[in-house]
Amino acid sequence: MNVRRRLITGSAALAATTLGLGTLSACSGSAAADGGSDGKLDVVASFYPMQFLAEQIGGTHVHVTSLTEPGQEPHDLEISVRQTVRLERAGAIVYLKGLQPAVDTAVAQSGVGTKIDAASLTSLEKHGNEVGGHAAAHDDGDGEETGATDPHIWLDPVKYAEVAQGVGKGLEKADPGHAADYRKNTAALVEKLGALNTRFTDGLRSTRSTTFITTHAAFGYLAERYGLTEEAINGLDPESEPSANRVKGLERMAKADGVSTVFYETLVSDKTAKTIAGDAKLRTDVLDPIEGITAKSRGDDYFQVMESNLKALQKALGAK
Repeated sequence: MNVRRRLITGSAALAATTLGLGTLSACSGSAAADGGSDGKLDVVASFYPMQFLAEQIGGTHVHVTSLTEPGQEPHDLEISVRQTVRLERAGAIVYLKGLQPAVDTAVAQSGVGTKIDAASLTSLEKHGNEVGGHAAAHDDGDGEETGATDPHIWLDPVKYAEVAQGVGKGLEKADPGHAADYRKNTAALVEKLGALNTRFTDGLRSTRSTTFITTHAAFGYLAERYGLTEEAINGLDPESEPSANRVKGLERMAKADGVSTVFYETLVSDKTAKTIAGDAKLRTDVLDPIEGITAKSRGDDYFQVMESNLKALQKALGAK
């Protein structure tokens, strides 16, 4: 993943701790930092997919804030002093270890009672920039990544449901007085994710092509779940630059496999995707990794954006 983030320094963390109530009063506009004066459990989420789980499962019993602002690329998050204090005062943190190094460091240094790590709630795999289906057949030495641990588990509804169950148990631990409601909300969410999985399975069962090109390798779990092959331009790091050999290899593969579309996303530049598409005479479209909801997102929440992703894949792959 991109390692250009600046982690909060030891002196800043110390300042956050020493500032105490003075800092908290400066943050009093945030319900996550006000000590739960409204009686709700204060939950801090690292970025949107974790925020969505906390909100859906916590319901009216929680107040959720995200460390990653809408439209902010989560891989590049830097933790401020104010956010460190907010985290320290939270009743629970929901995060995904390995995605945001600054968050991992802040969580490890914090004294928050309930730390819910999504990466520990399902199995993670190593993915390169060719994943699923016939990826091995495309391995012709054109600059492919050898693979790194892929954190994008929320794009597989089955894995996301596994994480949801673990988040529900974590909230029960943090707030046992509302455990029954958390269990009920978790069951409802898992059922909706199961229905989403069925729609993807049925919608992608029969397609003209099974290979799609994306800006970065966010959709490896989705590809493996539904028998597709993801060919990523930039690998797991959305800001890395592809080699010339990799670009040529993608253009050859697109012609051989009948690929019609190069997908780009909402939070990173579409320049490379559009250049490759232009050279290979392919269309472009959006396939959203749902790392954040913005005005450019095709939908207002996780389920709506996933439905838009399904339609985009069906169109690009020639679903019957």
